[in-house]
Amino acid sequence: MAYLYVKNEADALDIVQETIYKAYVSMKTIEKTEYFSTWLTRILINEALDFIRKHKRMIPTEKMEEQSTTEYNELEGSIDLIEAINRLEVQYKTVVILRYYKDFTIKQIAETLICPEGTVKTRLHRAVKKLKVDLKEGETINEK
Repeated sequence: MAYLYVKNEADALDIVQETIYKAYVSMKTIEKTEYFSTWLTRILINEALDFIRKHKRMIPTEKMEEQSTTEYNELEGSIDLIEAINRLEVQYKTVVILRYYKDFTIKQIAETLICPEGTVKTRLHRAVKKLKVDLKEGETINEK
C-alpha cells in the first residue's frame, strides 16, 4: 500500500518501517484488538502522506522492459490506470486504494478514515467517475 502512494520501493520500505515502529510504540493505546488492522492501515496512510508532504516531488514512472505486444498493451493499460489514480486528490486516491487494492469494505474504510460510510461512498463514486473521464480522455488523445 505504501508503494502505491510513493512509487519507490526504498521509500515504501522506509514508510513501512516507520509505521511498524510507531505502531509498536503506541500499541498499548489500542483499545479493541479487532480494529488492529484498520488502526495499522491508518498509521501507514498517515506516514505515506507525511512522506509525500515532506518530499513534495513528482514520482517518476519506472522504465519498462521489452515485452511482447500483448503484454505491453496490458501493462500500458495498467500503468494508465495507476497514473490516473495518482492524479486523484488524496481523499479519492485513498478510498480507491483501500477498496480496490486492499479489498476493504465500505465500513472498514469508514473506520480507517474515521468518517461516515456515506462520505466514503460519495468519495468512491466521485473517484470512479473521475477515473472514467480521465481514462476516456487518454484514449481520445492516443487515437489522434
